[in-house]
Order: sequence, then C-alpha cells, then structure tokens
Amino acid sequence: MKYVLFVLSTVLLVGLFSFRPAQPELLPTKLRITVIDGLGNPAEGATVTIYLNEDDYRNSENPVAKAISDSKGRVTFKDLKPVPYFIDARKGDMNNDFEGVRTAALEEGKLNKVNTVIE
Repeated sequence: MKYVLFVLSTVLLVGLFSFRPAQPELLPTKLRITVIDGLGNPAEGATVTIYLNEDDYRNSENPVAKAISDSKGRVTFKDLKPVPYFIDARKGDMNNDFEGVRTAALEEGKLNKVNTVIE
C-alpha cells in the first residue's frame, strides 16, 4: 500500500512540475465602426475608410482599409495595429467631417467599437 501511494505521489508531482501553460494565441486587433445618421439610424451603404495619420486622412491618401457598411451601419476591420485611426465615412452628400474622426488607440487583441455620425 505504501508503495502504491509513493508511486502515485511521484507521478502526480512529476506531472505537476512538467506542466507548462499553453502559449496564448495572438488574437487579431479589430475595429468595428457603426455609422449612424443625425437621427441615430444606422447608415447602410456608407463607404468607410480608415487612415493612420491626419495628413493621409485630409488628403485621402494611403488608406489602411476601406469597406461598405452593412444593414446595421457596421463595418469591421481586422488585423490592425493597436494605434489610433482616422475615420472617413461618406454616403451621398453626408459625411462625418468634424464628427469624431479619430479613434483612441485600439486595444491589442480585442474588438474595438466606435460610432461615427454622418450628416
């Protein structure tokens, strides 16, 4: 009996000390932008472009990504750097100029969510 307890204890101790936590998978950094109109309704079919800096945003040059909003007014950009982005949203003669065009720095490995208003 003592021998069996000794073997089980040894196996248990070896198992505990040889355990290594799995490497966490790197999750992509995402940005979900919801485009809404001045009344708070989702703006389907808006073109949303994101830029890394203000000069590119103002000159409409070097976009990081571009997408069209869905029926809920949303676009999601994936595999982004955890930095701030400038948002340009347009639909017809409406746009988000002067309406919160810069995000905060994105949180790495998370789905970051922001709203922008087009008028």
